[in-house]
Amino acid sequence: MVETDGIHHVTAISGDPTRNATFYIETLGLRLVKRTVNHDDTHTYHLYFGDGEGTPGTNITFFPWTDEGRPGEFGAGQTQYTAYAVPTGSLDYWADRLADHSVDAERVTVFGEERLRFADPDGIGLELVPTDAERPGTPWADSPVPAEHQLVAFAGVTLALEDPSVTAEVLTAIGYERVATDGDATRYDTGAEGPGTWVDLVETDAPQGRMGVGTVHHVAFRMADEAEQRATQEALADVGLDATEIIDRKYFKAIYAREPEGVLFEFATMGPGFDADEPVESLGERLTLPERLEGEREEIEAALPEFEPPRPSSTAPSSADD
Repeated sequence: MVETDGIHHVTAISGDPTRNATFYIETLGLRLVKRTVNHDDTHTYHLYFGDGEGTPGTNITFFPWTDEGRPGEFGAGQTQYTAYAVPTGSLDYWADRLADHSVDAERVTVFGEERLRFADPDGIGLELVPTDAERPGTPWADSPVPAEHQLVAFAGVTLALEDPSVTAEVLTAIGYERVATDGDATRYDTGAEGPGTWVDLVETDAPQGRMGVGTVHHVAFRMADEAEQRATQEALADVGLDATEIIDRKYFKAIYAREPEGVLFEFATMGPGFDADEPVESLGERLTLPERLEGEREEIEAALPEFEPPRPSSTAPSSADD
């Protein structure tokens, strides 16, 4: 039986890369842990933001579409909300922080969980959900957010679908089980320990969404190793999906499959990790490329848009020191 512990990363499409980085670093307190390119479109950055070491399960990543980046259109077959877990007791801190950064957020309750719901500068729907779960990685020492309030990891994602039962069959094939219903939302969970284990399915009568700036490109699930990926290929074939072969993304191995409602799923291994080509202390400070692209570095760098991420210079004070 295929088993996944939950979400590995979420990849979305942004506009201006500096505006994108400023929000995720200065507002949400995440670290830029990798600055590379889309391996399938080398004129586009691929930016990863995560915890202090880029632990799988903490990374939200972006393809910034700039000059030719058309706006996306939210609809069926897309990720509606990407939810991060925050430490229990931190929602008031985050409500104040978001307000201080001119981010409109509302408090909502879903499945009995109070959460903050808002959007990033490009319109990506985000949520912050309190959790008592243990942090899977390490806080970022230079974050502008105190360690006791930093984002823990993903909590889950909400998918908007024309027919959720179709996607439910795929989730069941990779180890998810239906655990609860709240209004028009049905929750599926892996049952694993820690955060990032749930996927909520919501029925929508909106037309099919259009990929572009402000939409999520894909959701990736954690795989133990290549053997688990091969088992996943077989499980997906059993429900009529044709997954890709295993692709080396340098920092992890990946396979992909688009489920029938239109959501692109990735299944990614836990390693080798972002320190495969640069030390942990300097993650994200330079453009890294896979070996096969190093010979094109000069051309690639010349084609990339201007990008200057913020660089926090000191550790945020603990709330006890405020």
